Amino acid sequence: MAITMHLDIVSAEQEIYSGRVNMVVAPAEEGDIGIMPRHSPLITRMKPGEVKVVIDDNEDQFFYVSGGILEIQPHVVTVLSDTAMRAKDLDEERVLEMKRQAEAALTDKRTEFEEAKALAELAQVVVQLRMLEKRRIRRG
Repeated sequence: MAITMHLDIVSAEQEIYSGRVNMVVAPAEEGDIGIMPRHSPLITRMKPGEVKVVIDDNEDQFFYVSGGILEIQPHVVTVLSDTAMRAKDLDEERVLEMKRQAEAALTDKRTEFEEAKALAELAQVVVQLRMLEKRRIRRG
């Protein structure tokens, strides 16, 4: 029997995933971090990106997170994010529209705050577009 750990991925609105997993790869601010059972305790911030969940030898699942907090305990991993969703639920048309809006906001910026907000939105959209492209490649 393989050693596993419990994973919870939670957004501001709902629980996205809860279950036993073999490994998690998450986008920590300093770079991606691979987490296996018995990992040392850690709390760190995440940047927008992809969370890869290895459930067993035959199944990987992918999730988008807009950033947030990652808490690691030896047998429990918690991902807390304002926005989190399964990669398969990303809507390409919606993501492209968000990209257009962020680019327009960037050109129409009036303050440093508006510029920073537009850049943050654009960074999230770029991650989502990369995830959509990876999904196309994985489907082959």
